[in-house]
Amino acid sequence: MLKTISCIKSEGEYVMGYVSENFKMLCEICECIAGQFGSDCEVVLHDLTRSYDNTIVAIWNGHVTGRALGGGGTDAGLEILRGTSLPKDEVGYINKTKNGRILRSTSKYFLNEKGKVEGSICINYDITDLVSGQEAVRRLTGRGEEPKGEMFASNIDELLESLMIAAVQSTGHSMETLDKADKVAIVKYLDSKGAFLIKKSAERVADFLGISRFTVYNYLNEAQGESEEKEGEDNE
Repeated sequence: MLKTISCIKSEGEYVMGYVSENFKMLCEICECIAGQFGSDCEVVLHDLTRSYDNTIVAIWNGHVTGRALGGGGTDAGLEILRGTSLPKDEVGYINKTKNGRILRSTSKYFLNEKGKVEGSICINYDITDLVSGQEAVRRLTGRGEEPKGEMFASNIDELLESLMIAAVQSTGHSMETLDKADKVAIVKYLDSKGAFLIKKSAERVADFLGISRFTVYNYLNEAQGESEEKEGEDNE
């Protein structure tokens, strides 16, 4: 029996798209998947036409990653909306939750006629007990595979916080020793991950780095200018 089943549909809140138009059918498919694999299998339906802090329109067994109805997606979804990554379906990749649980995950994306992503179904099956229980199973499920490192957050603020910490780590320096070049690199990193698609993210990043919001926008323009210049050189 499923421990958690939550579904919503409020037509007034939707930009009409694939998920809203096929909500009932998609919920039925998700429920079948969750029922097949039981309470260790989280199934999430995202409507990516909504604000990214509120894309989860249906979820089963949300305790697996600690997420709930009305929550947001992971950093991977942000990168796809930003255009940094393509919305490519992935099956059976290995992930880890923030508390160390090992997941076997699958992501299926839905695109409109113009190729823009509108939604996704994400399956996260907790295989921790299988891995720890049998060494042979560990070799079969994890051999040669490094965790993808996708960030699962209970809310969008936590996701942004994790992205900012990862951005600092990417410089190889501590917060106390960051110079301007490091901060520009951090803003560039966050932009590539889609962090600035999150509401009021510029203010949060400014507070985090101890600079003004105006400076964040300047660094963002500087980083984007470098990217456009590099793209021009690559096309020559």
